[in-house]
Amino acid sequence: MTTPPPPAEPVYADRTYRSPAALVAGVLLLALLGWLCGDAIVRGTGRAPWFAGASLLLGVPLIVAFTLRPVVFANDDRLRVRNPFRLIVAPWGAVDALRAAYSAELLAGGKKYQLWSVPVSLRQRKRANRTFSRRDAITGTSAGSAAAPREDRRATADRTIAELNELHERNAGRPSAQGGITVRWAYEILVPLAAGVVMFVVLLATG
Repeated sequence: MTTPPPPAEPVYADRTYRSPAALVAGVLLLALLGWLCGDAIVRGTGRAPWFAGASLLLGVPLIVAFTLRPVVFANDDRLRVRNPFRLIVAPWGAVDALRAAYSAELLAGGKKYQLWSVPVSLRQRKRANRTFSRRDAITGTSAGSAAAPREDRRATADRTIAELNELHERNAGRPSAQGGITVRWAYEILVPLAAGVVMFVVLLATG
């Protein structure tokens, strides 16, 4: 009688980390660019529609790259960092460290990668530290006591890095979390961006 295989571990959805402010800014900028360039294309005369088209071809990829595209995906096996122009995939076993100083950074394979979707606000960090320092002074609670967990007093970027470090520590030894780091250029951003630059150069050269 054969022994049934052990049940597979449940697969959970990736945790997602991105900047809501960047998403809002990106949508507003795309709407503004579309309105301005669309109006120039429809009502413009001479070379104005061509320049408006080049502006769309150049501006849309840039806005998407720096506002809508950046995001960090994390699961039990790996970390995926989608930056403006690159996608970095790092299994937890290949991650050396994650830290947030003046920017959020991934250290892996002897290289450093920025986490664009986790902006570090020094002002928010100082405000959080001041707020809880005053609360500690009033309540007599020390910074490391169980009554005031450290996670509650961290800025958003610090909490995000703490969560990612916890995932790293918990999963770095998993067999499915081993492997090398892969980096892929975002050609879906770079190709239209390059086309917009070429179109602008041609328009200026033939003007």
